Amino acid sequence: MSAEDTGRRAPESTPPADDATPLPGAASGGAATGTGAGAGSAVTATVTAGPVADPDYPVEPVPVHARKSLFSLGVVLVGFTLFTPTMLAGAQVGAAYAFWPLMGVLVLGSAILGLYVGVIGWIGARANLTTVMMARYTLGTGGAKAASLLLGGTQVGWYGVSIATVGLLVAEAAGWEGDLPGQAVMVAAGAVMGVTAYIGYAGMYWLSVVAVPLLLALAGWVSWRAFGEAGGVSGLAAIEPATTMPLTVAMTIIVGTFASGGTQAPNWTRFARTPAAGFWASIAAFFGGQLLMLFCGAIGALAFGQGDFVLVLFQLGLVGWGVVFLVANIWTTNDNAAYAVGVAGAEIFNTRSRKPWVLVCVVAGTALAVTGIYDHLIGYLTWLGILIPPLGGVIIGDFLLRRRGELPPAAGLPLIRWDTVAVYAVAALAAWWCSETELLIPPIVGVVLAALGAVAAAAVRGRRSA
Repeated sequence: MSAEDTGRRAPESTPPADDATPLPGAASGGAATGTGAGAGSAVTATVTAGPVADPDYPVEPVPVHARKSLFSLGVVLVGFTLFTPTMLAGAQVGAAYAFWPLMGVLVLGSAILGLYVGVIGWIGARANLTTVMMARYTLGTGGAKAASLLLGGTQVGWYGVSIATVGLLVAEAAGWEGDLPGQAVMVAAGAVMGVTAYIGYAGMYWLSVVAVPLLLALAGWVSWRAFGEAGGVSGLAAIEPATTMPLTVAMTIIVGTFASGGTQAPNWTRFARTPAAGFWASIAAFFGGQLLMLFCGAIGALAFGQGDFVLVLFQLGLVGWGVVFLVANIWTTNDNAAYAVGVAGAEIFNTRSRKPWVLVCVVAGTALAVTGIYDHLIGYLTWLGILIPPLGGVIIGDFLLRRRGELPPAAGLPLIRWDTVAVYAVAALAAWWCSETELLIPPIVGVVLAALGAVAAAAVRGRRSA
């Protein structure tokens, strides 16, 4: 057995008592110790009290015995990205471009998202920590709280958008009049979809094992029908765009669909057995799954005049299958969103359990759905594409470019690392400026500036220390 494996397994043989909870970079209580041994670094801190450890390890490095295979990670993450609102984004973009330029735009946007998430997913698999726990090293223990609020808050919003989608489309399929029936469906769906997130990784995995093959089969079949409806590729190529959209806006919308979720990919890739597995699972989901959903949304809009895949199924007379697709599609994403809120809440409040915060997400997200968050989807996606990628960029620059993926000791982490917080703010501002002026691609600008800025800030800090 290697020294690295020994370092990983040692804490398992003598599990900590409830009054000595491992908590990487904890802001409260006790003396922290740690090593920068790279993958699976054992970084612990003592907390004066705490409940029994969560089997999903929201605030601790995932131990060796709990690691998952590449197949398992891929199933969970692909289920995460098979998401109906992504089809709506594809329809919005599809209406603005001719067929072949549209294919290029969709591939480019998905490649940007996939590469970005692949890199941060690799880092999560190497550190075996969630995104918000890694943020403690990059932004400080207090700065990580702001990151947790941002990432957790956006996932509450996504939960609300998803639940609203279910309620509105089920009410339409059933022919119900008025707002009340749809809102009742939202409340019921919000409660049910939180169950697998509450269970944890195992619940999300088994749901995805059942749902993902069904979703892929239905998406492939309807895409085939869409080609036939439009007269094949030549017919699709002959369709003139109904609107116009700058490339910068299209990229921001495409990346924005999963900017928040992708930045939190380490919440799942930390379970990977190797960093490479975390990278490829992320690529499969955030390039492959994302591109498929965008493509289905765009093709449905061009061929059937409907940007929503579920409405296309309704139009084809498959109302029952449309409802099944809708529920399975939303559920495999929404449980991941609630799970992300759970680990963010655990980091904010220094608790070893994510479950109370999963319940908070379910309640708050359902309330947002009932009160109309669905009407603001495109604006919401635009802001996600501006604010979230710079946060991932700072973590990438700090962990990958500067530390080569090594974790520093947890002892002595500052409350706030003002230099990296300033780097994030400047990168986010630059991304916003690009969005306003329609120059360059805001998510790329945000990630690149943040990553390079984190390295530069570390260099300046090193010279001052010397």
